[in-house]
Formats: sequence, structure tokens, C-alpha cells
Amino acid sequence: MEVLWATSGGVVNACLSTALKGILNHERPVSTLRSDPGMPSSHAQSIFYTVAFCIILMIKFFGFNEITAVISALIFAMGSYFSWLRVSQRYHTLNQVAVGAILGFCFSIFWFWLWDALLIKAFIAHFWVRIVAVVGAAGSCVGFLLYGVWNWVHDNRH
Repeated sequence: MEVLWATSGGVVNACLSTALKGILNHERPVSTLRSDPGMPSSHAQSIFYTVAFCIILMIKFFGFNEITAVISALIFAMGSYFSWLRVSQRYHTLNQVAVGAILGFCFSIFWFWLWDALLIKAFIAHFWVRIVAVVGAAGSCVGFLLYGVWNWVHDNRH
């Protein structure tokens, strides 16, 4: 269930990014590369959602020590590098990537806290919560997958 919860959090994070792009409507540095708004960078937001989740889980299971500190720094550096590629390829400004990274990192912390502090107790104690959580998380993941496939097929037709 924790994997489904983390994955559904990624889906919610992607939806948050899409909604914010529509609200902020901030242009990309080179508008001819992509037509959608650039703020926040959805790639950086997704990358740093994953970065934070990996770091949090590693520290939760192995504690904070020299090894987890080094691995966490490497994970953070890799996320930073992949996010920086969006700037170097002129898809985003540095501010758009920074905002996406901060949002993704913070949302990941919130999503992990929501599970760890609130939902896991109800999940263990009540069968109906398990059913709702599994169906909801799996449904959001399958729905997002179908949405992605539909957009891919639709874009290839035009």
C-alpha cells in the first residue's frame, strides 16, 4: 500500500503542477519550443517529489548516518542535475525549475507525513479504510496512465 500511496502522490503532484501552470500562466524562455506555460517546471516538480520520497524513506528505514547522508546528497545532486537540464535546454528559466523543485520536495514531505502520521493508523485499524485507500490509490494511478496513453495517441494522430 505504501508504494501505491507514493505513486498516487506522484499523480496528485503532477495534477498540482498542471493546475499551477494554468493559474500562473508564466511563459517559457523560448515559447516556440513548447506552447504550454512554464511555471512551475513539472519535470523538476516530479523529480524532486521522487528525490524527497527516496531520501525520507531511506532515513526512515536505515536512520541518519554517514552512508545515508552521502547517498541522500547524491540523490539530491542527481535530481538537481536532471532539473538543470531543463534550464540548459531552454525549456524553463532557473526560477521555473527552482519553484518546481521546491513544490515537489515540499509536497513529497506533506504526502509522506499524511500517510505516516495520519492514515497508517486508520489503515491498520479499519478494513473499510484499506479498501478505500487501495481502490483510490490504484484508481488514480490507472486513471493517470490512461490519460497519458490517450494524450500520446491523440498527439500522434495530429
